[in-house]
Amino acid sequence: MSKKKGKIISEQQVIDKFNILSKQSKPKPKLFKNCVFAFLVGGAFCTLGQFINNILIRFSVHKEQVSIFVPVIMVFLGALLTGIGIYDKIANYGGAGTVVPITGFANAIVSPAIEFKKEGFIFGVAAKMFTIAGPVLVYGIGSSVIIGFIYYLIMILNK
Repeated sequence: MSKKKGKIISEQQVIDKFNILSKQSKPKPKLFKNCVFAFLVGGAFCTLGQFINNILIRFSVHKEQVSIFVPVIMVFLGALLTGIGIYDKIANYGGAGTVVPITGFANAIVSPAIEFKKEGFIFGVAAKMFTIAGPVLVYGIGSSVIIGFIYYLIMILNK
């Protein structure tokens, strides 16, 4: 309870007043602009990947090898851009467009590694590197194994 010019204000009234003021001062998100930038930046990453794909095919790299090299190159570029501080600047403009491509996965691993480098290689880099991407890997691999097992059972039952 607090007094305001002779009136007693309950705690709930203070909370309600705070929530109203908070909503009024909160900036409105520019949803359309954010979606356009995410589309453009994500599209730029995908276009770069397709460009690398086309160059490798042009140099007569076998198609199966191209499907291995392109993600490796894109992950490397994502890690490199994160390491030199450019990926974060791109993410400020591109938002979700930087998360969706495989370069976002590289960023999710490299960023914590760089951030906790000061704590040493064991307790810093190694312990914190997978804090963001770890759950993605665990659930991705786990669900792949389960789906693969179900597919295997279906194939056996159909024989």
